[in-house]
Amino acid sequence: MALKGALDWMPREEEHKDHSLHTDVHWGTKDPCTVYEKRPLKDPKSGKEVEGLYVSWIRLNNPKQYNSYTTEMVKGVIAGFENASLDRSVVAVVFTGTGPYAFCTGGNTKEYSEYYSMRSDEYGQYMELFNHMVDAILACKKPVICRVNGMRVAGGQEIGMACDLAISSDLAIYGQAGPRHGSAPVGGASDFLPWYLSIEDAMWNCVSCEMWSAYKMKAKNLISKAVPVLKIDGKWVRNPTIITDQWLRDGEIVYGEYKSGKELEEGRALLKQYQDKADFELLDKEVDKISWTFANLFPGCLIESIDSIRQKKKFFWDTMKNAHRHWLAANMTGEAFLGFGAFNTKKITGKDTIDFLKFRQNIAEGKIWDYDMFAEVLGKPQK
Repeated sequence: MALKGALDWMPREEEHKDHSLHTDVHWGTKDPCTVYEKRPLKDPKSGKEVEGLYVSWIRLNNPKQYNSYTTEMVKGVIAGFENASLDRSVVAVVFTGTGPYAFCTGGNTKEYSEYYSMRSDEYGQYMELFNHMVDAILACKKPVICRVNGMRVAGGQEIGMACDLAISSDLAIYGQAGPRHGSAPVGGASDFLPWYLSIEDAMWNCVSCEMWSAYKMKAKNLISKAVPVLKIDGKWVRNPTIITDQWLRDGEIVYGEYKSGKELEEGRALLKQYQDKADFELLDKEVDKISWTFANLFPGCLIESIDSIRQKKKFFWDTMKNAHRHWLAANMTGEAFLGFGAFNTKKITGKDTIDFLKFRQNIAEGKIWDYDMFAEVLGKPQK
């Protein structure tokens, strides 16, 4: 638009610049891949679409491996967030996964075990991509909603915590897996968890490898909301394996904890019957409400506010990410080789972890870390 009035003599260029960094080369539709799409912004009350405004959806599409991200999928996530950040028509970003079982369970264990283990420099380069993925989420100049459609575990938990808000299926579970499977949750969990949880809850969730329910995480303030996704005979049914109708029992907080005994067995049977038919209507309504709220705020004021909150998470992430990158690379020749190898070969050996006590005994004896020592603690192929 030409300037009018006293400055109408100044030359101006009017054609829009294309600020996109990426083409669609890292996106796909056939799993495993990252899917990127722009969906029209909708008024949640009327359902009417708003012309020219969109919500970008970035979807991890690897359901056969619980939406674990391959190297190529990491590139797709980076491309999605960086393009959405620079797209003037995008109001918000939704980060989610395919199917009713998992948002993301972290890095692809098959790839880790079969390619990256014993190749430290290669894994270091992979961690450059992983760090870039977290950076792309934290740097996105649009608010980011994590639509947790299922398990958010390990690296999936870490990239989920990099998002600004999380709305969850009440069937989702949350937790870390590194210390049990040969790594450490230093791709964001050790930086982000203490901001969300108490320091002792953060410590235990980070290292214990326990899985906590969506309701427990809501009560502990890790997520914004948990909503039911099971619709049985026309009625919404909350997670039947979790206590949701009681806060205290015998002086202990039981809300969000797993049921026990017959109740747990019945709940699991119900999940087995209905989880694959999960209905995300309520989850998507919550996501639409949040996107609509964002759309009805000044965009500059909104992202300044969001970036100011993000900075607290970024402080420790930026401080530690490079050192962690190098440690994770070096670890690929030792405990990671064992941990990822055991998990990846569980169909061969029947075990998904090593013999931890034997491994500690070998260390106590000062044994050399070689293949013979590793063979003593890994499972054996079943006949």
